[in-house]
Amino acid sequence: MLALQGAFTAIVTPFDPSGKVDEAALDALVDRQVQGGIAGVVPVGTTGESPTLEGDEAIGVVARVHKRVAGRCKVIAGTGSNSTRHAAAMSRRAAEVGVDAVMIVMPYYNKPTQAGLVEHVKQVAAAVPKTPVILYNVPGRTASDLLPDAVEAICKACPNVVAIKEATGNIVRAQELVRRLGDRLTVLSGDDALTLGMMACGAKGVISVTSNVLPQQVQEVCALALAGKWEQAKKAHLQLLPVHDAMFLESNPGPVKGALVDLGLIQPIVRPPLVMPTEATRARVREIVASYRAARGA
Repeated sequence: MLALQGAFTAIVTPFDPSGKVDEAALDALVDRQVQGGIAGVVPVGTTGESPTLEGDEAIGVVARVHKRVAGRCKVIAGTGSNSTRHAAAMSRRAAEVGVDAVMIVMPYYNKPTQAGLVEHVKQVAAAVPKTPVILYNVPGRTASDLLPDAVEAICKACPNVVAIKEATGNIVRAQELVRRLGDRLTVLSGDDALTLGMMACGAKGVISVTSNVLPQQVQEVCALALAGKWEQAKKAHLQLLPVHDAMFLESNPGPVKGALVDLGLIQPIVRPPLVMPTEATRARVREIVASYRAARGA
């Protein structure tokens, strides 16, 4: 249903001083991503502070991003929830906007069994039968780990499930999914630092945090790997590693928002319970990004 390869930016949601979504800043961020050659943008993911965006507000962000992209790259809407009914409803609303795909995180806090995870996905996928669905497995945030047997069961039951954002931090898991499912399911790295290793094992790209700041450079790594230019891809990827690490010195998206503030693109605002990083962390992020740019002439 949908070919996915390259770097997809889990785009931040900028806020104005009143705490509302800063629509002008969001438009500018989208334009910058497209100009950087990114394969797609993912609004209302974890990096987009989805837990603190209410239903209408979240769909408003998705609709604005979709309108601004205007077909220039793919748009994948984050529509996950730990309520199956809510995830299905949000997925339907995003599908009505016209996005290329929806991405559903595995239910958090509830701690469902593997059978429960399969049932959750089956019901959400059935709610949007003509829209591609991407699974998002990030057990470090959800306490729910979607295991390969369950992924296989989902793929058999849900023809519109086309990909998985695999964020276990485990390349062995990515290999196993590729081994079992081959071309049936696209594997995308959910960890910037593991992009090259996962692509060497058959993943097709990354849903990235770092590309908020460096879209062209993250996309370059994926393009080189997809072209089989492994030595060049390795060099480019290893140069980015300190930046990838810097993006998680404190809770995401604090560090990446700090980097975007330094670029003059957004206000230094995250929604509670998150707070912006300490000044020491922001200075460290600033130093690492500047060092990378100086080394690459970026």
